[in-house]
Amino acid sequence: MERLDAFMARANAAYYAAQDPFADFTTAPEISQVFGELLGLWAAVIWQAMGSPDPVILAEAGPGRGTLMADALRAIGQMAPGFRAALRLHLVETSPRLRAEQATRLPGAVWHEAVEALPPGPLILLANEFLDALPIRQFVRRGAGWTERHVQDGAFVELPAAAPGLDAGEGEVVERGDAARALAASLGARVAETGGAVLLLDYGPAESAAGDSLQALRERKPVDPLVAPGTADLTAHVDFQAVAEAARAAGAAVYGPLPQGLFLARLGLFQRTGILARTQPPVRAAALLDAARRLAEPDQMGRLFKALALCHPGLPPPPGFDA
Repeated sequence: MERLDAFMARANAAYYAAQDPFADFTTAPEISQVFGELLGLWAAVIWQAMGSPDPVILAEAGPGRGTLMADALRAIGQMAPGFRAALRLHLVETSPRLRAEQATRLPGAVWHEAVEALPPGPLILLANEFLDALPIRQFVRRGAGWTERHVQDGAFVELPAAAPGLDAGEGEVVERGDAARALAASLGARVAETGGAVLLLDYGPAESAAGDSLQALRERKPVDPLVAPGTADLTAHVDFQAVAEAARAAGAAVYGPLPQGLFLARLGLFQRTGILARTQPPVRAAALLDAARRLAEPDQMGRLFKALALCHPGLPPPPGFDA
């Protein structure tokens, strides 16, 4: 028997080491090249606001196939060549399979096992759908007390536990993402001390709320997250309020969370997509516009997904958060 967060960490480590995650889900960079381009130009504006340090670390946590960063670097090279020359590319990735794929798209990158292993210095870090895969704990209100979920033989076992810090009604589940909060505190302290910014894009509510959000996908279909660990992608909603509070307590200025659709629209998602579409045949142009709507429309990814920025307190509000 093991606590849910230990089970989730073990299952996802095995999954990303042995499976092709993109057989099970699709992320925003794979939907539209404009997503990565906009984030690259976002980073370029941040670099200029930092005083254009040379060198500067441009990092991505959970870079997938390397699609986001490849699109970002292409846009940076075209629009901000000074930033392109100054940046040193670092990737946080534990999967040997994904590292090999990233290397084909991102020559010259340096890989790390954890965010904490990134070298010192000014940092701009992008993380899309990274926090949702970090392990969570789950607590259940039982009468006047609480239990915590553990996993044994493919089923939950509840053991008595201290209150999790968020109240709930009888039988309701409260999730706590200790790993995400610890990471936010570490990154918040880093950018506050050495300069830079972190952009987090993921899915979850803007404010902490009770509810069971643990899910698993295999072959793009929901499956039981407790069965056959290591063969499905396990994720949970990000508690953006808790992440923001942890980073702010560590000294960072925090912006957001904003709905992803609003954030991307402010960065120029539809204008850039329209420019691309005008150069394409009608079928391809329609596909580009459909992809942009998928990223931004409230009934698709635009509302559930959020953007959160952690910045050095001396920086102005970052692009997308300054309206």
